[in-house]
Amino acid sequence: MLASMDAAQAIADLTEISPQVKAVVVIASDGSVAGSNLPADGAAQRLADQAKALLDAAERLRPGVAQLEAATTEGSVFAVRDGDRAIAATTSPEPTVGLVFYDLKTCLRSVDEPPAAGAEPEPTPEPPAKAKRAPVRKKKEADDAAA
Repeated sequence: MLASMDAAQAIADLTEISPQVKAVVVIASDGSVAGSNLPADGAAQRLADQAKALLDAAERLRPGVAQLEAATTEGSVFAVRDGDRAIAATTSPEPTVGLVFYDLKTCLRSVDEPPAAGAEPEPTPEPPAKAKRAPVRKKKEADDAAA
C-alpha cells in the first residue's frame, strides 16, 4: 500500500522521477485544485478545468474513461481519473505514454483526500501507553531480600 502524503510532496516526487512531466494538477473530488506545480493559481485551475472537460467529453463518447492522452507536436496532455479525483499533466513531445500514465496513477493514489467541508477532522490516535516494568534490583539487594 502506498504511503499517503500531501499533494505538493506527491507532485514533487512525480516531477523528480518523471522528467517528461512538466505541469501537474491534482483535482479534488469537488473539482477544486488540490495541488499543482504551476506558479499561479489561475493557471492551475485552468488546467484542472480543461482536463475535466476532456475527461467529460471522452466519457460521453466511451463511458468508463479512466485515462486519456491528447498528443500535439509540442507535447501531450494526460488526464487520469481514480474514483472522484483526477490528475492532469502536460509533457514534453513524444513522452513514454505507459510510464507517464503509471506515474500519474501512482501520484494520485498517494495523495491524501482532503476532508469534506464541515467534516470533523479525524482524531489523532494516541500512542500506546508504555508498560511499566518492575524496577531492576542489583544482585546484592536481591540476595539480601531472599535471605
